[in-house]
Amino acid sequence: MRQMFKNAGADLPAALVVFLVALPLCLGVAQASGVPLFSGVIAGVVGGIVVGLLSGSPLSVSGPAAGLTAIVATAITSLPSFNVFLVAVVLAGIIQVLLGYAKAGIIGDFVPNPVIKGMLAAIGLILILKEIPHLLGYDANFMGDEAFAQKNKANTFSEIANAVAHPTLLALIIGLAALAILMLWETKLFKTSRLIKLLPAPLFVVLFCTDLNLLMGATGAM
Repeated sequence: MRQMFKNAGADLPAALVVFLVALPLCLGVAQASGVPLFSGVIAGVVGGIVVGLLSGSPLSVSGPAAGLTAIVATAITSLPSFNVFLVAVVLAGIIQVLLGYAKAGIIGDFVPNPVIKGMLAAIGLILILKEIPHLLGYDANFMGDEAFAQKNKANTFSEIANAVAHPTLLALIIGLAALAILMLWETKLFKTSRLIKLLPAPLFVVLFCTDLNLLMGATGAM
């Protein structure tokens, strides 16, 4: 038990940051897949807590993945019912657990590192490109943002051009403030403060930018 809480000082802030990221992602994946939102929460709990306890590894990554949305949505539409889909998910989980106990994870060593790094870099680039219009406060067609070619005849790059041409000042100020805080948080000046170390940067960004939005809205500044 003592060993479990040995790194609690570092684990708790990290867990809080992961929670702030995973919860909306779980809800978003569930909504995009056309399933009840609560099922996304349950999936997040299983992926984040149950899998973490079963793995026995000090370093592991488990949780919601936006890339699975297309697979889940296709499976739900092709299977007879949502309950059948849940059975398939449970069976897939059992198979994964059995493969884990069989030490089948070594198969991953046969995947070249450039393939993995290329995939992760591509995902990161897509996320950055898709978030630029939101940073500028341009959400004219947010329902089509998942695809390169959108329903309004625009694409990822033309949408960025439209966002640059029609920015929302308040959204831009909040976005730039969030980026500035995240970058300052990594400087030596901020890292030396014990108080700042206890507060995760993403949590402070959410609280600060929410208050900034409410303040500007209440005062009519924007």
